[in-house]
Parts: sequence; structure tokens; C-alpha cells
Amino acid sequence: MGIKTRTKVEFARRLAQAGYEDFLVLEKDDAESVLTPKRQELLETIATEDIESITDLANRLDRDVSIVHRDLDLLFKYSLVAYEESGGRKAPYLKHEHVFVEPLV
Repeated sequence: MGIKTRTKVEFARRLAQAGYEDFLVLEKDDAESVLTPKRQELLETIATEDIESITDLANRLDRDVSIVHRDLDLLFKYSLVAYEESGGRKAPYLKHEHVFVEPLV
């Protein structure tokens, strides 16, 4: 196991000991590229509002549906969001209660 992997495992272990049960740890480089201001806005809206579909989310934020869909696909790839499918609609929701960025040391 490399130093980076040991550091990440130790960080996750300490979070669990501190009482965090549902969390995701992103690597610093991934967080910097994935968590743009527009994508953070998507995450904040999903966290605070009852979103019925990707189109609903795009409309609430006055953004193009295809761009929101693309952003959600990336957030899904990094395990930040998941989808609840119902009646042909995909409603995004936050996959984890807490997201942490891997520490530098």
C-alpha cells in the first residue's frame, strides 16, 4: 500500500471514529476539477430543494438541460450524486451526507 493510499485510509478511519457514517473522500486534484462553482450550485440545490428530474433542476437554475445533464454525469462518476428513477424521470439526489477533500499531508 502506497503512502497516498495509507494517508487516505487513515483519514477515512479518523472520520469514522469521529462519528461520520456516510461520507466520501475526494482526492484534492479531483475536487479542484470536479467541484466548479456551477457544479457546487447543482449540489447545493439538490441538497436544499425537492428536485423531481434533471429538467426540473435545470429549470430552477435557469441552465441548459444538456449542460446540467453533463455536469450531473460527472458528479455521478465521482459518486457525489445518484438517481432515483420513476416514470421515465431521473431525479438526482446526494449520494453521501458528507464530502471531504483528502488532506495534503
